[in-house]
Amino acid sequence: MKELHEIMRDLRQDHDLKQEVIANYLNIKQQAYSNYETGRRAVPSWVVPALAKYYHVSTDYLFGMGHLGNMRLNTDYLGKVTMYDVMYSIQKVKPDRRGELLRYIKYLGGET
Repeated sequence: MKELHEIMRDLRQDHDLKQEVIANYLNIKQQAYSNYETGRRAVPSWVVPALAKYYHVSTDYLFGMGHLGNMRLNTDYLGKVTMYDVMYSIQKVKPDRRGELLRYIKYLGGET
């Protein structure tokens, strides 16, 4: 399982961002952020929810628990759509329609 600092680096690189951009968002110096990302310094607890908000991922994801099987949530799933995008869209479905959506997904997958 990847460590927090590795996931932080992967997310930043996946979004084609420089460390300076994330450091500015966190209101810290780029060198401090670099130390977190390389594992030279421990990541302060306040940074985790801030990064989760910035990247639109859960804190569980940042702690390495954001996998579906072997699938990373931020890798392409269908074209440029990630599994995160799919899950985010599903969460926007009105609660009273979610059962209908699940039945349809099961129907499409050949389940009865």
